[in-house]
Amino acid sequence: MKNSFQFLILFIAVLVVACGPSEEEKARVKLNLAKTLLAKEDTTNALLQLDSISTLYPEAIYSVNSAKNLISEISFSVLQRKEALLDSVNVRIEELEKSFVKEKTQFDRFTQYTHKKQTFKRAWDRSYIQVHLDERGDLYLSSNYHGKNSLNHIGLRVYDSGDDAKTDSVALGDVHNHQSDFMEAKWEKVSYRNGTDNGVIEFIAKNAERNLKAVFLGKDYYYIILETYDKAAVKGALALSKAIKRRTKLAAEIKRLQNNLQIN
Repeated sequence: MKNSFQFLILFIAVLVVACGPSEEEKARVKLNLAKTLLAKEDTTNALLQLDSISTLYPEAIYSVNSAKNLISEISFSVLQRKEALLDSVNVRIEELEKSFVKEKTQFDRFTQYTHKKQTFKRAWDRSYIQVHLDERGDLYLSSNYHGKNSLNHIGLRVYDSGDDAKTDSVALGDVHNHQSDFMEAKWEKVSYRNGTDNGVIEFIAKNAERNLKAVFLGKDYYYIILETYDKAAVKGALALSKAIKRRTKLAAEIKRLQNNLQIN
């Protein structure tokens, strides 16, 4: 009797397992969830659900194939959308580049963009704020002083009507703080790289229509009013930098999508 009872329990357990949802049914639940997410335009999570089907339920042949086909459809749609975005970004870059001179000398690893109003010929004998940009979209600012007496300046503050932005300090003797004598005058150039502009670039670009002033901070102070074309140079370089980085990101995403489509 005891053995019969144990056999009955085992039989019921086997029956329960056998009557549970099949892999195909479980996979179909994920497939339907992915379609629901797509309807809500949640492409990322939809792809996560679809990608998991072949791993979790390899025996669910119908759902696995359906998931692969849907992944290909989604990838192709996303690819087309990103290619259209890339075309728009390229047009934007071409338009912004018109304000810059592109040059790569033997001392440069990457092509440099110099605003047409800030070339050496136009700016060598004045004190001003210069923007620097290369083909990767890397951007930084420099403060250039030209005068009779040394300032030994280590920083820069840009301001107007109580609003301001100030760079980090670049100590005297630092490789990015350069001083020299030039044409019987003192010349100082401080470069604020790797984020040490501390938001000054964004501040100038955002407030380019305002009457911005700047003070060179050092042993002595030196004040200038930002020229309209210098503000335009900063604003244009920032926009071009963002567009170049956007292009690089889109190109990488497009390549990845193309590779996935070829694999599938």
